[in-house]
Amino acid sequence: MVWLRSSLYMTGWALNTVLCAIGCMLALPLPYKVRYGVISYWCWFAVKWLELTCGLRGRVIGRENLPREAAVVMSKHQSAFETMFLQRLVPLTAWVVKRELLWIPFFGWGLWSLRPIAIDRANSGVASRQLIEQGTQRLKDGAWIVIFPEGSRIAAGKRGRYKQGGARLACALGAPVVPVAVNSGEFWPRNSFLKYPGETTVSIGPPIPTVGKSADQVRREVESWIETEMVRISGVGPCWPANKQPQDVHGTITA
Repeated sequence: MVWLRSSLYMTGWALNTVLCAIGCMLALPLPYKVRYGVISYWCWFAVKWLELTCGLRGRVIGRENLPREAAVVMSKHQSAFETMFLQRLVPLTAWVVKRELLWIPFFGWGLWSLRPIAIDRANSGVASRQLIEQGTQRLKDGAWIVIFPEGSRIAAGKRGRYKQGGARLACALGAPVVPVAVNSGEFWPRNSFLKYPGETTVSIGPPIPTVGKSADQVRREVESWIETEMVRISGVGPCWPANKQPQDVHGTITA
């Protein structure tokens, strides 16, 4: 049944992606908010369809921690779930993504229409300047900057190396950082076709001030909060590694 339900989900997801991407392209001459509305619908459908077909839903802890003004969101990344779910939590987002995602037919086209900050991870110097320049403009336009500080999806029970890009941007702007922990990889494993029923927890932490702090200090505070919270919310899903505590990618125990 997991295979069947996952197949049904991906069929609906693919059809919805094609239709929404075409809608975004047709809406290019229209105001940006029209295209954003199309993508917001795409995310709503993808999350709702996931619940209906696979029995996988999400719950939010700490929604009250979201500040009124736009901020920098730094989130754990274990599956595609949070890329769709987080879109629904804040009013306007600008995602920091690897530029290769924009080359994917239909999906990439829709993503491009959202004005993401698409960086070349092979050229760290250029990527860093691009992040600061475009991130500054997006935040001035009222968009929340969403970035995965570990850079890519990390398997459940493991931990990647936190990078300073998001912290540098937040410090340069004096914007607060909102840390987010999520255990989606326990139900939708990294790079897996299968999606298991259950309830993914998305935990939003208190905003971390950046004024007067170094990027490294902010990075360490973000990492500390996320990884501490990961210990609290992890170990409940069917794909959690048996008899293991949360570990980083090098095998060091974090709790």
